[in-house]
Amino acid sequence: MTRAAEPAQSQARPKARPVRRREAHPEHPVVARSDDRAAALAKRIHRIEGQVRGIERMLDEDRYCVDILTQVSAVQSALDALARELLEHHLHGCVAHAIVSGDGEHAIDEALAVIRRFGR
Repeated sequence: MTRAAEPAQSQARPKARPVRRREAHPEHPVVARSDDRAAALAKRIHRIEGQVRGIERMLDEDRYCVDILTQVSAVQSALDALARELLEHHLHGCVAHAIVSGDGEHAIDEALAVIRRFGR
């Protein structure tokens, strides 16, 4: 094996999704998403990234303000839809699991705090 091939192998993406969520909040149960849902979320976030890059290009090209604002609105709507989907998973998965395991009060309080942030 040549030395040049080694860095390419170390940078290859692993096929399994790493579970880093545990590190942020080890006291919270993690309810994994199905591979299909994870792939759909990744596709959605990549689409949003593309929209944001499109807004950047529009700004660089000094495009009409209303056209840029229309794209900003589209990105906000896409992010809201992503947030609703994540919240739904959290409520049906993580919060439901916490209730069954006896930590429901904390999980519900946390979910309500997140919901309040969206209401601003």
